[in-house]
Amino acid sequence: MLAKEDIESFLTRLSASGATYTEVEQGFWIVKPSPDSDLSLAVNYSPPVVLLRVDVMELPKGPEQQATLTKRLLELNASDLLHGSYGIQDDHIVLTEALELSALDFEEFLASYESMTLALASHLRELGSYREAR
Repeated sequence: MLAKEDIESFLTRLSASGATYTEVEQGFWIVKPSPDSDLSLAVNYSPPVVLLRVDVMELPKGPEQQATLTKRLLELNASDLLHGSYGIQDDHIVLTEALELSALDFEEFLASYESMTLALASHLRELGSYREAR
């Protein structure tokens, strides 16, 4: 099973592509894909898994917008996401992924990270339209 230091070494390797990270508490990092990005991805070392999470946006207030958005998120989970899934926690849309530490290597970590950041880059404009509809 990978140790916290192994996950930190994965984050250091991401830095070669322009990402930056900060450990905000023991085993919990905030990763920015690029210095000018508004996107932040949380990485939480929580044996037996490492959790990747992005807070996407608040849920719209109206029940009709919520229903439409929820349906769309389920469609995106089924059609566009290779890694992770959209979900709802409290009043926020989140994109999450859990990776088992027992068999995790850098390539799998990188694939999940890139899949999540790419999905958000391609979905944010559409999802943002629900934010404006509030």
